[in-house]
Order: sequence, then C-alpha cells, then structure tokens
Amino acid sequence: MTNHKISLLEASTVLIILLAIMGSGVIIFQLSPQTPVLTAIALLILWARWRHFSWPTIHHGIEEGLQSGIIPIIIFMLVGALISIWIAAGVIPSLMVWGFKMVSVHWFIPSIFVVCALVGSAIGSAFTVISTVGIAFFGIGATLGLNTTIVAAAIISGAIFGDKSSPLSQSTNLTAAVTETDLFAHIKNLMWTTIPAFIGSLILYAIIGHTSKNISLDKIDTTIGLLKAHTSVSLLALIPILLIFVCARLKMPAIPTLFLNIASSIGLIYCHQPHTALAKIASYIEHGFVAHTGDKNIDTLLSRGGISSMLSTVALIILTLTLGGLLMKLGLIERVMTPLATHLKTPGQLVSAVIISGISVNLFIGEEFLSVILPGKAFKPTFEKSSLSNLALGRALEDGGTVINYLVPWGVAGVFAANTLGVPTLSYLPFCFFSLLSPIFSILSAFTGIGLKKKTP
Repeated sequence: MTNHKISLLEASTVLIILLAIMGSGVIIFQLSPQTPVLTAIALLILWARWRHFSWPTIHHGIEEGLQSGIIPIIIFMLVGALISIWIAAGVIPSLMVWGFKMVSVHWFIPSIFVVCALVGSAIGSAFTVISTVGIAFFGIGATLGLNTTIVAAAIISGAIFGDKSSPLSQSTNLTAAVTETDLFAHIKNLMWTTIPAFIGSLILYAIIGHTSKNISLDKIDTTIGLLKAHTSVSLLALIPILLIFVCARLKMPAIPTLFLNIASSIGLIYCHQPHTALAKIASYIEHGFVAHTGDKNIDTLLSRGGISSMLSTVALIILTLTLGGLLMKLGLIERVMTPLATHLKTPGQLVSAVIISGISVNLFIGEEFLSVILPGKAFKPTFEKSSLSNLALGRALEDGGTVINYLVPWGVAGVFAANTLGVPTLSYLPFCFFSLLSPIFSILSAFTGIGLKKKTP
C-alpha cells in the first residue's frame, strides 16, 4: 500500500497555491469564480495522482463533497422559481409600494438593516430574507438613486444577524449540536459579540447611508403608479409572506416551505389573472419574470428569477463542494488544523485560532456548515482540556465561520447573495459590516476576557 503521509509544509504549500489561484483569478483578473475553482480542482487532482492517490479515492472525495450540497442546490433552484413567481403574483411589487410609503428616505440604509435583522430573527433564514424582502428593498433603493452596493450590504448584514440570532436557524442549531451545548445558552452567549457588531454596523450604516439629498416625490409617485398599473399590488400579497412565518414557527424545512409558498403564490396569480396560461406559469418558473412597465429601470429590477437564473450559482456550488471534498479526502485540511489545535493554550490564542480556521475553511472549501463542523471537531478536544466552556468554542465558530461565508466570492452564501441581488461579492464586502465586525469583537472578547464563557467549577 502506498504511504500517503503528508508533511505540514507540503499540505500548507498546496493550500496556499490553491488559494492564490482562486484569489488572483477573482480579485486580480476579475474572472467569474467558476474558472479559478475549476483550475484549482485540476491542479489538486494532478498533485493527488503525483502522490499516488488512487482514482477511486479521488472519486470518493468528489462524491462525499457533493453529498452535503444536494439540499442547498435544490433550495437555490426553488428560490429562483419563488422570486419570479412572487414578482408575477405581485408580492415583491406590493412590498416595494408599501416600502416607499413607510421607510424613511434619508435613513433608508440603517432602516433596512434593522428590518432585515428583525425578519431574519423571526424566520431564521438569511437566504429567505435576501431573496424576498431583500429584493424589494433593493428595488426601492435603486429607484431612489442610492448606492446599490451599500443597499445590498445592509440587506445581507441584517439577514446574517437574524440568521445568527434565531433559534430556527440551521447554522445556529448546527453549531450548538457540534459543540454539544444548549441551543438557547449558545444564542445567549452569542450576544456578547453579536450585539456589539450589530450596534457598530448600525452606526456605520447611519453614517455612510444617511442622505440629505432631496428625492423627488414625483419620481416616487411615478414608480408607485407604474407598479400598480403593470403588476398586481394588493393586500393578498401578505398571504405568501405570512406563510413563510407560519412554516418557520412550525419548524418546517426549507424545501417544503418553498414548495408551499410557490404553490400559494401561483394561486395568487390566478386570483388576479384567472385566464393565465399554464405555459406562462411554467415560463416564470423556468426562465424568470420579464417586466414590461415602460420604465427601463423598473423593468431591469423586476425582470429576474427562474431556475435558469440559479444555474451558474449551482455550477459554482458543485465545483466548490468538489474542491472541498477532495481537500478533506486527501487529508490536507486535517493535516494543517490538527497541529494548530493541539499547540495553543491561552484563551486568546484558542479563540483566535478557531476564528482563523473558520475563515480558512470558508476560503478553501466555500461551505458555511463545513466551516463550523471541521474546526469544531478539530478544536473540541483542546477546549475540553482548557478552562474555556464549549459555549466559547461555539461563539468562535459562528464568528469565524457562518458569517464569513457571505464574503467569499466562491462561497455558497456569497454566490447566492451576489446572484440574487446582482451585486458582486467583492463589491459589497467592504460594507458588509456585521460580518467584518463579528470576528473582531470575538477576538477582543477572548483577549480581554469580557463575555468569555469559562467552565463552571
């Protein structure tokens, strides 16, 4: 049998080269992430064969990597269908009309950050917030002539806060399970870094997002008039929205929730337009909604959705998970993380190492759940030998794992957010304050001891 023992230096070198390829491709050459990731996969397979890994081992790595992505892929396609059906049913246009009337123009950016945070806390899904109320807020911001990059960042930051703070969140439940801690104790402990990051984000959005420029009321009235004339704006649009909250409270998984919402929204289309052809509904689901309001800007905002709009996202997810599966199967990630986990002693070092590991897994694998699972398994024995509680481990995993995935151009969450709102990940990254501040406050807590949970004697 071939000896596949890999040195720490070799594993680190391979990972750095792969990261350099993906990073330079996206940042320097401004390529779509698919090609750099595909190149990284090819070089990794070449290295694996040079180190005499068998083809069955390589294939098993690919298969194991893809297994964790099957559910997200189905969810993304259903979200694409839901977006177009919601526009056709008048749900998103209705949210835009109501939003124009309720949200302060001059404090729009901090307002939508807070609203998305509240909705996310109730629903427990950042993806749902971004793809529903997020699109409506984005449309309002674009119509008002605001910086759409900052609008997108505020929406995403609020959605992440809600996802992180909700007991209905999959990532929050996963972290509690990995660290073997009580869910509500985990959420309560998260607040030591989550609340400061939220307040800091709110202040920053208020500073950079406040505008004193006069927005023409005629422009707003014209936009509302066009939306009412060419889409189905009515109170019935509340039905699919309320259905999401009901499904969340019943702890229904994402896939049946999306199917139910699509079905109810199709029923809403027939309430407004009883003679709509079935082929037209199928076209919305497959190819998206195309608006014809006569206003180019509004048509651009409302012409979106459909399964086809998510195919590039799905392709990137498949490639990213393939790369992640290979890295784990070939033992590269474990080879680098294990020595790191066993040689750190002080609380500041431990927490910082967990956060750096979570960020690294996001960069190399691009999957937020694995950014919790892999560092969680690697560092859990070290935390159990230290004076720190597993709650401290759970908070570090969240602050360096789940929130960072939205900042990675080839990350599952980052690709989804960028594709849904139409703003590149690297464009909104500098303004996604909640994701940037969370690890900073977590490291400060570790070195100062403020809010750092230790074991009970």
